[in-house]
Amino acid sequence: MSVITRVELPEDAPATRRVHMAAFPGPEEADLVDALRRDPAWLPGLSVVAVEESGLVVGHALLTRLQVGDGWALALAPVGVAPECQRKGVGALVVRAALAAADEAGERLVVVLGDPRYYARFGFAPAFEHGISAPYPEEYLQALPLNAYDGAPRGACRYPEPFGAV
Repeated sequence: MSVITRVELPEDAPATRRVHMAAFPGPEEADLVDALRRDPAWLPGLSVVAVEESGLVVGHALLTRLQVGDGWALALAPVGVAPECQRKGVGALVVRAALAAADEAGERLVVVLGDPRYYARFGFAPAFEHGISAPYPEEYLQALPLNAYDGAPRGACRYPEPFGAV
């Protein structure tokens, strides 16, 4: 399978929504992406898609602004891959591209709430090791310091409003 990654363009929004609708059992992740697009947490250069040679969007990873203590970091969520492209490396490709874009932009830290066995491959480690907390099971809250990380931010995570209870 030959795919490339690139920053999501405004005209990709319907295709990105289709990916999340197909990748997950309900509309929650697709609705979350749509709501984040309208939120101040949205960072257009950090919404990354995986695209087949035909131009079909088959994967998406989103990084948005996240408050940690008195500072700012990024939240990685959601990550979705079209079912026919799952278990073929597309998810890893789009996550790595999003993380590289964040690093290039001078961002310091990325937080994810997810399966530690999956996210460890990207360098994520338990968030508490970096002084980051949230009201979720400790083993699922993970953090990845980027090159600009200087030990901050630290403290409790406050996700943007569209995340609701997250």
